[in-house]
Amino acid sequence: MSPPHGLAPLDILALEDGAVVMLDQTRLPGEVTHIRYDGWSGVVDGIKTMVVRGAPAIGVAGAMGVALAAHNAAVGTDSRAAFDAEMARAIPALREARPTAVNLAWAVDQMAGIVADHEGTPTEIAAELAAVARRIHEDEVDRCKAMGQHSLALMTRGARILTHCNAGALATGGYGTALGVVRAAFEADPSVSVFVDETRPLLQGSRLTAWELQEEGIPYTLISDNMAAMMMAEGRVTHVVVGADRIAANGDVVNKIGTYGVAILAREHGIPFIVAAPTSTLDLSMASAADIPVEERDPDEVRALSLFGRQASPTGAPVANPAFDRTPARLVTAIVTEQGVHRAPYERSLAAAWTAATAE
Repeated sequence: MSPPHGLAPLDILALEDGAVVMLDQTRLPGEVTHIRYDGWSGVVDGIKTMVVRGAPAIGVAGAMGVALAAHNAAVGTDSRAAFDAEMARAIPALREARPTAVNLAWAVDQMAGIVADHEGTPTEIAAELAAVARRIHEDEVDRCKAMGQHSLALMTRGARILTHCNAGALATGGYGTALGVVRAAFEADPSVSVFVDETRPLLQGSRLTAWELQEEGIPYTLISDNMAAMMMAEGRVTHVVVGADRIAANGDVVNKIGTYGVAILAREHGIPFIVAAPTSTLDLSMASAADIPVEERDPDEVRALSLFGRQASPTGAPVANPAFDRTPARLVTAIVTEQGVHRAPYERSLAAAWTAATAE
């Protein structure tokens, strides 16, 4: 099944000669528009301001940003020293554009390794980086499709799946992690339906996940985040499926703020809590999630809500706005990667997944 209304991976993110083009996710669902960045600093801004968001997608964007920097530097000079100096500015800025999702560092580090090891001209290096960036994009889409197929063994007929945030085609550059699971389940069983948490404060559930599901004709019900407990208590949810921004070696999951609460509710109500993420989201250098940085975003993201045309919080109200939270592995029923379904002890199963992925 393709993304909404034939939205292909290159409609979400594309590397062109002299530009990276992104679907502007801040304008959805009301407006489908693209932004063309002709320099690497623009790509950094697109990542920071969430024009592109979702762990796999920002990894792809980071790789494309490095390729764009190389293209522009190669056009501007034949000097390897000048080329390397420009790459030394671009690579750290792209790598650090957002701190929590490991995919960004993973993808940019691959590109940095090519720059460091390549003995060719700037033009030759730029050509290889462009090819690798496009391959990273293609590989992420393929990983998501594989996850969807592996997850079918975890579903039951007529599954009613609750998901949090957006882990669909928009977040991954095509198909999706958590929504890839939903897509595969719905394709196998059209009686599958979805509960969509709105996901405060930026409403990625109501703005993006609901839009993707509606465009594809997958039945869904939009709920506010604080309705999830009641839906579970009434037996209306059979599975919870979420994505991840980083997964530690022990199976701890860092994902969009609110995920931890959903996991606790799922455990209380005996509902499987399933995490879908590619191996590029694994960070085996982290023993647990305790040391994974959690991005604190602009307080105005929380203050911005208005009700009935009126301001919904006092001017200048003190705000906490962590963008992610940490879900301990003990609350996770299964982690699905492109390598298969992994269960506790995750130290063993995730290490095996990483080894298999890196051997391919």
